Amino acid sequence: MINVFLLQNGRLNQIPIESRSDLEHISPVWIDLTDPTEEERQWVKSIYGVTLPDEDEVKDIEASARYYEAENGDIHLRTDFLIDEDDGRSRAVTVAFILARGKLFSVHNEDLPVFRLVRMRARSRPGYISNYLDVLLDLYATDAEYSADALEGIYRTLEDVSSRVLQEEFSDEDAAEMLNLIAHEEDLNGRIRRNMMDTRRAVSFLMRSRLLDSEQFEEARQILRDIESIDGHTSFLFEKINFLMDATVGFININQNKIIKIFSVASVVFLPPTLIASIYGMNFRWLPELNWSFGYPMALALMLASAVTPFWYFRRRGWLK
Repeated sequence: MINVFLLQNGRLNQIPIESRSDLEHISPVWIDLTDPTEEERQWVKSIYGVTLPDEDEVKDIEASARYYEAENGDIHLRTDFLIDEDDGRSRAVTVAFILARGKLFSVHNEDLPVFRLVRMRARSRPGYISNYLDVLLDLYATDAEYSADALEGIYRTLEDVSSRVLQEEFSDEDAAEMLNLIAHEEDLNGRIRRNMMDTRRAVSFLMRSRLLDSEQFEEARQILRDIESIDGHTSFLFEKINFLMDATVGFININQNKIIKIFSVASVVFLPPTLIASIYGMNFRWLPELNWSFGYPMALALMLASAVTPFWYFRRRGWLK
């Protein structure tokens, strides 16, 4: 699918593209291709002279392949954008950007929330976009905002986890649920940090390429400052996640120790009666039960006393609480 945007009065207006002729008679500032077909790739190549990378090239993580200037002067960038879905795991989608002939070309295999937000903002704020570089910088700035919003969601989730971990009754089922939530938030926090690292590298490359004017250069510096603040939050969240993980595992160990303590007390309590029963069950000639009518009642009384005495002592020392 091809999404083409014209710059009209400082607004990005999307133009529907259904055939090659629709693409030939316009002069867009941004051509966004979402999972393009081979035919759509050929349209872009024949009309604008730009060869779009295939899926394997887009996912290339080598630094030399992610940011470079081609022999014809085109600037190529590969940047990861975050997707955080409420009903699934977070993931990063790699987008290929090409800066050529005063236009921005972007290629990705699925639509992204950052791109939708940029399109919506550009339509509602006249004068916000002046050229293709403003579009690219706005995408990076919006990506930082999207990551910051995701961090706020992690904060809210961890606050709920903290309140539940510190409650009086915390069962193993609760612990399993909390561990699942913590693991999900840790994965998202790590992806945000990696995503911001990738965005920082892309913005730094643009600043070094000397394509930006003074205002755009200052906007790029502001994006880097926002990323620095996000990095501080991710570091704090990593520490909080580790604390909650250790606390949850600690409560699981406590619950398991309670079970082990029950077996330990039971083994100590029943050890003396077992010893007495084994001695009196030998039936030797000179044992009391052969000549004394109260021999077996005496043995039963000793067994009961030997079982109650350790239990009473443990309870008095508070070891059964």
